Amino acid sequence: MKAIGAAVLFVLSGLSATAQAPHVHSDALGFTYTVPEDWQIVAPKPPAQPAKPPQNVPAEVRKGLDCVNVPLTATHGSPASVIVVVTLPYACFGEKMTQQNLAGFGAGVTEGLKSTFDIFNPVVSTYTLAGHTMWIERVKAIPNGKTAPVFTVETACTLLEKGAVCWMAEAADQAGLEEFEHGAVTLEGAAVGQLVPANVFVKSQ
Repeated sequence: MKAIGAAVLFVLSGLSATAQAPHVHSDALGFTYTVPEDWQIVAPKPPAQPAKPPQNVPAEVRKGLDCVNVPLTATHGSPASVIVVVTLPYACFGEKMTQQNLAGFGAGVTEGLKSTFDIFNPVVSTYTLAGHTMWIERVKAIPNGKTAPVFTVETACTLLEKGAVCWMAEAADQAGLEEFEHGAVTLEGAAVGQLVPANVFVKSQ
């Protein structure tokens, strides 16, 4: 499922900085996520000539490119922290993921970042949220060829009845990371206080 992560990053490359009003994102897959009020919602903007994947891209990635959605992107501050929500509806993908696929799907998102960032200090953990198993990874990331700024990239993913979903933060500071983690979530009708509970990574250290 890492190949699907590559498809996710391909889709993200088409985003532009057109601001809209902040809102609580409600998704057809059966979840909601609250964006902090002072963050800007970013609208996807198709490039003048849509990019095409290379001819040697595996069939699984091509299939993912047709199905992966990026329904929410938000930014805050300078250098900007970014929050992205990525979904993969099973109805489009043609098959339902299992728990054995979850880690690979999530890890693929971080793997794709290596084209623009040097990634180091990965920490992985799991937890339960509203009865759903959550896979989460936190890494440090520096733009390729530079020594700063240092971002914290955190990716949390789960499987719902209708599809897979990942929430990803590229946090420029601790405040950006905490606002991402504290975003209120509902999963298939069950409300929870925040996306990432405190001390999730303690057992992994």
